[in-house]
Amino acid sequence: MPPFSHPSRRKFLQTFGFCAAALLAGRVDLRAAGKADGQAQHMFLLGDWGVVGNIDPQQQVARPMATYAGAQDVRPSALFLLGDNFYGQFDGGVECPRWRTQFEDMYPAAQFGGPCYALLGNHDYNVEPAGKAEAQLAYATAHPGTRWTLPSKWYRFDFPQQRPLVTFIALDSNYQKPTREKLSLNPEERLAQTQWLKAELAKPRTTRYLVVCGHHPLYSNAGDNAALIAEWDAIFRENAAHLYFCGHIHDLEHLEFDGHPTSFVVTGGGGTTLREKQMNQSSALNRFGQGVHGFTHLEMSEGRLVIRHIDAEGRQLHAFAKLPQGGMEIL
Repeated sequence: MPPFSHPSRRKFLQTFGFCAAALLAGRVDLRAAGKADGQAQHMFLLGDWGVVGNIDPQQQVARPMATYAGAQDVRPSALFLLGDNFYGQFDGGVECPRWRTQFEDMYPAAQFGGPCYALLGNHDYNVEPAGKAEAQLAYATAHPGTRWTLPSKWYRFDFPQQRPLVTFIALDSNYQKPTREKLSLNPEERLAQTQWLKAELAKPRTTRYLVVCGHHPLYSNAGDNAALIAEWDAIFRENAAHLYFCGHIHDLEHLEFDGHPTSFVVTGGGGTTLREKQMNQSSALNRFGQGVHGFTHLEMSEGRLVIRHIDAEGRQLHAFAKLPQGGMEIL
């Protein structure tokens, strides 16, 4: 697919943006995007879930994920955990009891039996003494048979394994800050990741879709990330990435640019405290944004990707489709 040209101008948020989102929030059925396709592949994505202390808010999202799957008559083949997997202290490393209560039992194999892909968020680094990120990287080796899948700070996989439809790129968006140099990528790692990303995308790709995931947004209702935009936006354009999923902002969002091949999706409502302010600060056009707990349902088929934002009551708030050629349609 040819790269998309840079748009002549960027659209800014219009006054009606969040009014439309408020109306969408009232929907309690699945008619907007129709019943999920039982023949498609399904993945649930969520970020910012690993609350510290009282785990009730995390459970209030995890339970509707299971009931929603039942109501849709689908079994997700995978979860994708978009960072801030464990807030606060993490005593015990790979043997920390939080692995059982907040991952293995919270998203049980009986309901979510496929791999649970993960990446690192800022709170996965931000703890002293250091070692929480290293524990997450080492957990699968220490516990063979776990669904936890974090082979390195950045990695690639095609999904599903048989007759794959989507190439996923998982990135580490934790860029070094002067006061946190041990709690993020250092300059050498940042350069290595960018070189790896370009090399991976230069390889022939047989899948129909390209999806990139990181913890931090390039564009969001809380503001744009100049460092990530400078590093990644041109790469997304040149390689016609269909979607960029992230968390970090504690809400659910969908942002677009005219002429940009990539749809930007925030799914940071996995359980932690919600972002209250909903004023759009992004240079992208807001298609949806709401400060609610919830998750995102990605449906994958030959003809289209369907992206659904689902709240903690199991209600569909917003849905859109991406076509193999890059087009986007609100459903």
